[in-house]
Order: sequence, then C-alpha cells, then structure tokens
Amino acid sequence: MGRIIGDWSDQFKGYNKNVRLFLVSSILAHIGMGIFMIIYNYYIRELGYDDQMNGSVIAFQSMATALLLLPAGILSDRIGRKKLIFVGAVFAASSLFLRAILSLEVLLLGTAFMTGMFMAFIQVSSIPLLAENSTEKQRVHLFSFNFAIIMVANVIGNTLGGTLSDFFNYIVGFNTLWSIRLTLLIGAGFFFAALIPILKIREDRKLTDKSDGNRSFKKLFNTHKQGIKIILLFAVAQILIGFGSGLVIPYLNLYFVDRFDISHSLVGIIISAGQGMTAIALLIGPAVVKKVGEVNAVVILQLLSIPFLLITAFTENIYWAVFGFLFRQALMNAGNPIQMSLMMRSVDDSIKGLANSVGQAVFQLGWAVMGPVSTTIVMVYGSYSGYAIVFSITGALYVIGTVYFFIVFRKPLPKSENLSRTVAG
Repeated sequence: MGRIIGDWSDQFKGYNKNVRLFLVSSILAHIGMGIFMIIYNYYIRELGYDDQMNGSVIAFQSMATALLLLPAGILSDRIGRKKLIFVGAVFAASSLFLRAILSLEVLLLGTAFMTGMFMAFIQVSSIPLLAENSTEKQRVHLFSFNFAIIMVANVIGNTLGGTLSDFFNYIVGFNTLWSIRLTLLIGAGFFFAALIPILKIREDRKLTDKSDGNRSFKKLFNTHKQGIKIILLFAVAQILIGFGSGLVIPYLNLYFVDRFDISHSLVGIIISAGQGMTAIALLIGPAVVKKVGEVNAVVILQLLSIPFLLITAFTENIYWAVFGFLFRQALMNAGNPIQMSLMMRSVDDSIKGLANSVGQAVFQLGWAVMGPVSTTIVMVYGSYSGYAIVFSITGALYVIGTVYFFIVFRKPLPKSENLSRTVAG
C-alpha cells in the first residue's frame, strides 16, 4: 500500500497547472451533479408526477447528450477543449438552476434536454484535455485519479443532497417540495462555481492537421482509417454496457426507497459510500494494470462485479443490498479510466475528441433507450420482481459486453504516432 501511495504522490507532482485547475473545476461541478443525482427523482415525485415521468426526464437528457456528443467531439477537435468546456459549463449550470424552479412537464423535459446537450460539451472535451496535458506514462494514473475525484465529489454531493433536504424539511420546517428545491438550487450553485477554475486554464492549440479547419467527413475517414476502426470497436462495447447501466443506475435511489422504505438521508449516505468505494478501486486500478495488463484488468474487474449485482437484485435484506451495491459499484467502474487510457493512446490527437464523443454517445444512447423500459418494468411487476428483472438483464448485458471486449482487444492495439511527446508543466 505504501508503494501505491508513493506512486500516486510522484504522479500528482508531475501534473501541470492546466490539469490541476481542471481537477478543481471537476470537483465543484460533480458536487453539484451529485446533489442533483440523489434528489431530483424525488423532486419529480413531489411535483405529482409518476415514475414514468422520471424515465422520460432521464431519456430526454441522455438522448440530448447522445445526439450532441459526435458534433461536439468534432467541434472540440477544431476550436479547443477549454472553449467548449466553458460554454458547456455555463449553459449546463443555467439548466440546473431552471430545473430546480420549474414544474410544468414540458419545461422539465426541455431543461433536461438542455442539460444533456451542454453536458455533452464537457464530457467530450475533458478526457482529451487531460490527455493533451499529460505524458503517456502519466495517463493511466491521471485518468484513474480524475475518475476517483469525480467519485469523491459525488460522495460529497450525494451526502449533501440527502442531508440538506431532510435538514430543510425536519429542522427548518419547510415542506418537502421546497426542501428539495432549495437543495437543488445549492447544487446549481456548486456548478456555477466550477466556472472559475476553467477560466484560468491556458490552452495552446496546435492543430496536427493543417487542413483541420475545413476537413470533411470523407477526408477524416480516409486519413484516420485505423483510428476510426478502433473507435467503432470500442463503441460496440460501450453500447452494450450502456444499455445495461441505463436500466438500473439512474434509479438506484428509487430502488432503495421503494424496496426498503428508507429516508432520503440514508439513501444519500448509501450512494455516497458506493462512490467512495469506487474512488478506492479507481486508485488501485493502475496497480492491477501493472500485474495483468490493461485489457485483462478491465475484464477481471467487470466480471467480478456481476455476483454483487445479482445480490442487490434478489435480496430483501437492506444490509445485503448495500453490500452488493458497494462492491458492484466499485468493481464495475474501476475499469473505466483504464479503457479511456487505452483508447486515447490508440488514436491520433486530431480525433481524440471524436473518439471520446462516440464512446460517450453510444453509452448515453443506452440510458436514453432503457430508462423508460426500466421504469415500466418496475411499475408493472412491483418493487421486488421489477427490480430483480432489470438488474438481471443488466448482469447479462455486462457479461456480453465484457466478453466482447476481451475477444476484440486481447491483442495489443497500435499506438498513435504523436502521443510520445513530453508535456511541459
């Protein structure tokens, strides 16, 4: 353990100023999103809508992200990461503020779509920005560290979301709707605060293709055939995992409330603990890579998560449910930065945004398609059988996606030629 901590300490000292500013911004933004993630489903219920409305909101947001990620990725490659992240953050924060104060169905769906659109700008540019400000040796650690601090920020946000809403309700005396609404506004405030570090990032754009400004899709595909092939192979794995994830992850807070009838605060603590476990697993991930390699590490971690998913699906004991949830969350997510590092190393700088956008888009498509399916199954079959069915389908999709990943990527991928450069701090 001492060696792992020392390795992380040496890595962090080597990160440049842009990376450190981005990480601070990421912490603030994900605290805000963590608050929203844990409490917004309850807000929809308090407005008088049923859970199919929750499914529609998730679907609209995810569909918007899926639709915008590809054009956003191309735009990111052309105009720069910082500009797109800043524009996305301004409008995403504004959409969160509007979602906290509006109540009409059409406005809730419209602002959810708005959040999805502009979160696409951030999502598609973040990994390439980190990749362009790091060396190949740093990259697995950096991506793991970035995912880990997102988890820690989500822990803080999830905890604040549950406890603040209960505090405003039971201690201050506001009704449930206004308690949740005030908590959501605080979440939007954290997201607005994330704009400050982004402004301080200094980006020196160096286009790798001098004709980059007017390139066509045809030229893009002709120039980067190998890179496009790798992107599409990754996309298939991502859509399988995305379909499984979309069935259960957006509704974990509802699962715990519906099946075990517990408070918002306790749900917040449970979800936060899951994020904390994930953060620990993410930090250990690079050590696993050193032992077994990137592809094997992803496959082992994802397959190990399946039994814990099934425990959560079928148990009627809250302690076993929490146990299964914590380990599934940690193991399944620990492979994400390893996959990102593998993909970023395998494609040219000029298509990093495209590569990230395609993977994110197909994953979000899974959430958009499966969200309404999940809520309908639970409404038809009830809080036990319904969740058991959707968790089981998720497990099957995770297994298929993981086996596919192993078959396709077990042989080493070619390295991109321009990733061997050293990034100055």
